[in-house]
Amino acid sequence: MKNEILNNNPQTDDWDLVIKGHTSLFDLRLKEVWHYRDLLFLFVKRDFVTVYKQTILGPLWFFIQPLLTTITFTIIFGNIAQLSTDGAPKIIFYMAGITLWSYFSNCLTSVAGVFNANASIFGKVYFPRLIMPLTVVISNLMKFGVQFLLFVCFVTYFVLNGQIHPNLYILILPLIIFLMALFAMGIGLILTAMTAKYKDLNQLISFGIQLFMYVTPVIYPSSSVPENYQWLVALNPLVPLFDYMRYAFLGIGAFSFFVLLYPVVFSFVILAFGVLVFNKAQKTFIDTV
Repeated sequence: MKNEILNNNPQTDDWDLVIKGHTSLFDLRLKEVWHYRDLLFLFVKRDFVTVYKQTILGPLWFFIQPLLTTITFTIIFGNIAQLSTDGAPKIIFYMAGITLWSYFSNCLTSVAGVFNANASIFGKVYFPRLIMPLTVVISNLMKFGVQFLLFVCFVTYFVLNGQIHPNLYILILPLIIFLMALFAMGIGLILTAMTAKYKDLNQLISFGIQLFMYVTPVIYPSSSVPENYQWLVALNPLVPLFDYMRYAFLGIGAFSFFVLLYPVVFSFVILAFGVLVFNKAQKTFIDTV
């Protein structure tokens, strides 16, 4: 009889999942994210498939959007404003910047709206909340891959015509995209925690991202910035990443591995801080939306 009581004791059972009401700020439960990886892949598939599911042109918008933006920038900033492109063909110069910027801005905007966009799901079922920001980063990475393919086609054309000269630095592109994803996710996690409590901040995010584009060398080379403003450009961790893109694929400007030290440190620090802020906000999120 005594053995039966011991065997029925709940404390001796091995549970697959334990949900606790009070957890530490530094208890990130990253193992749970790995256990829910199948859910992550399902969300990525959902985002990639459903965005253009009921559109006429469908996935062609992946090509049309950057192409139209590139043409617009070429006409306005290249032909009318006559901004410098460091001798590179205008259309490929702007496409290099737009390809990178589209990935960064889309990740940042979507991660910043994670809480508000998924409030109905978060209130009904439990899963690690970091799944949603990771979904945004991965699904946008797939979109970036499609747009990057278009960029490679243009690069190939200008290489064959002898107008640009790529180099072996193109091999470290995955590292550049990884750093950009970390930076966008870190900032986005901080913003989504803030917008969950202060809804009017949503109005400032898109406006702030537009302003940030103009202090990032998307439509101009960093070498064209006046000397007295170079210190301001140096504070932007995205500048070395855009300089890399044009140096590696277009052969213009300058680049070294040393300049990546700042974006590497900044991206990891801002991501760590963003995860902590997100982890704290998710505990009371449902009560504030």
